Amino acid sequence: MPRMLDVSEDVRAEIGDAEADRLLVGDNTPGSYDCTSCRTPGDSEQERTSTVLFVGDETAVLAFAHATCIPSQVVQVAEEQLQGAVRSITGGEGPDIGGSGAGLPQGAPTEQAVLGITSGLVLIDDELHPALVVEPTGAISRPGTDGSRGDEFLQLLLEQGFHPVHRTDQVPAVLHGWSILLAMGQLHAVLQPGTGGGAPVAWWQAHAPLQVTEGWRTAANKSQTVLVFAAPAGSIGQQPREDLLRDALDRAAAKGLLVAAAMPLAGT
Repeated sequence: MPRMLDVSEDVRAEIGDAEADRLLVGDNTPGSYDCTSCRTPGDSEQERTSTVLFVGDETAVLAFAHATCIPSQVVQVAEEQLQGAVRSITGGEGPDIGGSGAGLPQGAPTEQAVLGITSGLVLIDDELHPALVVEPTGAISRPGTDGSRGDEFLQLLLEQGFHPVHRTDQVPAVLHGWSILLAMGQLHAVLQPGTGGGAPVAWWQAHAPLQVTEGWRTAANKSQTVLVFAAPAGSIGQQPREDLLRDALDRAAAKGLLVAAAMPLAGT
């Protein structure tokens, strides 16, 4: 069955007309996929889908994304990072173009755990607040350690100034020096203070700007603040609706697996 697939001219030029035509008629294209931008499920038989080609020096991996998240495009990445993503996707085999790309993160694709981000609206005291939920793809170890101490993601964030969340019915405290970079109505990065009082640097950065809903953008522009919740890998999961996302946050909070902070909005 033909897919609702978008293949940009740049992607077509990289993969060739024959491969592009096979994708458009449904060959080599998964019906369902995990969006490489927002990391939630997609279905190329039911919704417009973008082909996104990650290209290194010698390797290329074709991934898929909701067309509402990012357009079809070619993304240049470091070869060693792309090889790490290929190994994690294929279990050690090394095919290039034609794989589904499931599991490629928004951030730089590496063999190590990376941060996935989901946007949503959270109701607190009868007011909708724009929120981002951060969940790594795997355990996070402290830099310079071998990971034998287990997942230290929450402890690292607590040391940065995030606060434990036991209930999600209160707005978390502002984390000074951090901010959310929104430009042209799209999410670009979560910024943290630079070392030695220098310019802010990206704690998380999107490969391509991440589309947010009009409701989220309106709420963010109104409050000029975004709530950022974070939980260890496997605590939240991919939730297709905001009510289910809230339920997952509540469960993580009840288990002591949730931290949060409010961050000012940078941009519009």
